[in-house]
Amino acid sequence: MEQARMRPLLASVLLAAALAFAAPPGQAQPLADLRDGRSGQLEFLSATPTGPSQMLAGTSPGTPITGVLAMPPRARGKVPAMIISHGSGGIRPGREMAWAERLNALGIATLVVDSFTPRGISATGADQSRLSLAASVADALSALRLLSTHPGIDASRIGIMGFSKGGQVALYTALEPFRRAVLPEGQRFALHVALYSSCSIPYKAEAVTGAPMLLLLGGADDYTPSAHCTRYAEWFRSKGSPVTMRVFEGAHHGFDVPEPPRFLSMVQSARDCGLDIGLESREGRIWHTGETIPGDAIPRYLRGCMQRGGTFGGDGRALAAAIREVEEAVRQNLLR
Repeated sequence: MEQARMRPLLASVLLAAALAFAAPPGQAQPLADLRDGRSGQLEFLSATPTGPSQMLAGTSPGTPITGVLAMPPRARGKVPAMIISHGSGGIRPGREMAWAERLNALGIATLVVDSFTPRGISATGADQSRLSLAASVADALSALRLLSTHPGIDASRIGIMGFSKGGQVALYTALEPFRRAVLPEGQRFALHVALYSSCSIPYKAEAVTGAPMLLLLGGADDYTPSAHCTRYAEWFRSKGSPVTMRVFEGAHHGFDVPEPPRFLSMVQSARDCGLDIGLESREGRIWHTGETIPGDAIPRYLRGCMQRGGTFGGDGRALAAAIREVEEAVRQNLLR
């Protein structure tokens, strides 16, 4: 009952923050809706929780963030849309905008969300504590709420796509506690597409939205191992979510970027952590021992298991296969 009372609080906090962020006369302020049908550069209100507990409690400070909305050419009537969430390196040349162009060509609007620049962050790969995953999840769900008000977009056909850290966002937005914290009205994503997501310290919940999911992974990924996502995909299936997973043999992390693979020595990797985190219980469960650890001990455990280094770079064959998989998924779930 206490959690139920807390769910609407984040929406109230965001409303109060919108008033606090009201710009001086003559300056733009964060958008409350898109009823005027605009596209292009947008600024809208999200929140910056320090972690899932603050997000679920509804006490996160409000934060204006930005995104770029592109409508498909020759759009007629209400069109589907895809929200795109970047990874730990931010919006990269040849990735987020390239996917947006591919989706636009299929008749899908895209909103590429920038979770870093408005917060003064350039990257989090070497230090993931610079921005909590919960903050990026809040950004994606806030973007869904905003995009649902656009007169040219079908609010029932909005998906989310993300890369690496953004891939985690694409998966975690299917968890009901996160969704309800930002969207108590009942909005949800119609499709979740995660590319080379980390699945080594997954959040879990009693309920999921049940929307279809597509996981695209690199078989040679030494940064976010695909085997861990096999485990997470099975868990989502056990909860009733339709999940398709493809592993591209020989492909590394970032297989859809234009630059060749290279080893990055300083990036943080959770590949040796193996910890499930329950959103309701606020406890962790270690995979290999079954031991349960309290929420306040999770940060210490993660500091002890984190590793450094991972290979990052493109693979033309994996990219071509990923494009085919995404096209099929959006045709089945968004272009219906």
